[in-house]
Amino acid sequence: MRERTKLLLIAAVFMAAYLIPFAHPTVRGAGLEAFLMLQEYAQKHVLFCLIPAFFIAGAIAVFISQAAVMKYFGAQAKKILAYSVASVSGTILAVCSCTVLPLFAGIYKRGAGIGPATAFLYSGPAVNVLAIILTARILGWRMGLARAVGAVFFALVIGLLMALIFRKEEANRAQNGPLMIPEGEDGERPLWKNGLYFLTMTLILIFTAWGKPSHPVGFWNAVYGVHWYLSGILLIVLGAMLWRWFQRDELSDWVASTWGFSKQILPLLFGGVLVAGFLMGRPEANAGLIPAQWIGRLVGGNSLWANLLASLAGALMYFATLTEIPILQGLMGAGMGKGPALALLLAGPALSLPNMLVIRSVIGTRKTLVYIALVVVMATATGVLFGTLY
Repeated sequence: MRERTKLLLIAAVFMAAYLIPFAHPTVRGAGLEAFLMLQEYAQKHVLFCLIPAFFIAGAIAVFISQAAVMKYFGAQAKKILAYSVASVSGTILAVCSCTVLPLFAGIYKRGAGIGPATAFLYSGPAVNVLAIILTARILGWRMGLARAVGAVFFALVIGLLMALIFRKEEANRAQNGPLMIPEGEDGERPLWKNGLYFLTMTLILIFTAWGKPSHPVGFWNAVYGVHWYLSGILLIVLGAMLWRWFQRDELSDWVASTWGFSKQILPLLFGGVLVAGFLMGRPEANAGLIPAQWIGRLVGGNSLWANLLASLAGALMYFATLTEIPILQGLMGAGMGKGPALALLLAGPALSLPNMLVIRSVIGTRKTLVYIALVVVMATATGVLFGTLY
């Protein structure tokens, strides 16, 4: 961290401590809400979502060769394959906007192009099969279909536009030579073993993060009833793989890489959750500095302003996986228009204030701002179109 950044951070903390009226009941409640949101995030998402994601990201950095990443996601990769895989990745990763970050950082730092990487970044939390099904059941089939089509389309378009806008920088990045290849990545392990290893860790992430469905019957609820048993079996399988297939120095590199991602991402993530909790509070509590009722009143109808505001609110708020659906159900009951509701659905799961802070640390300020702008503008335009049609 540069000295100027440290000075600005210290000055910002001082100004906040000096000027914010913490004695006011509303501000005091928002401050408590910030820490309650952080506690909720830590209890529900860190152990069973983020930690498995960090280990997968660490494994990507150590055990997947840069040549493989460049082949499928690099600047010279076949565009159809790269964007097709990246844009539907969310169908197997039921993750939120924060859990996808270590995975995004892992493939980007291994040489993935900015286009496929950001397509994956958007798709991970947005193209969530369970969330789309629940959206259709609770908010109507039109909303569910529009969310599914819009999410895949957004991932493709955002990725292609990011690659187009930053094509010169990407060309320079590709010409600067390969990244350092960690020791232990000698290609001796058969491809099928690496494939099973990553599949097992991905399934562990999916099943440990499996949320309880709102309806007591059905396939999703049946899986929820046994998800801990499945996770335990998979952990045993993973342990056997690590013992039989991996050398000690490889495991040390894996742990070191995982810790590196954790150090980079967790402080920004926790800070972002605190700020988001202070400003808007937990969705179910409505005790932040900005009341949810204000948002509900401002996003009625289908005006451009209503859709833009819904997109911005969704981009700043943090939604745990599937929580956006009951929140929108309540907002729509309070008068929120269908267009703004879809705009929030398309911007909210893929972005959040904590998510933005971490993305900036991975790809830089300019690319992050362009990515955010693309998501917000496209969500706004889609909301206006959907609201006009329905």
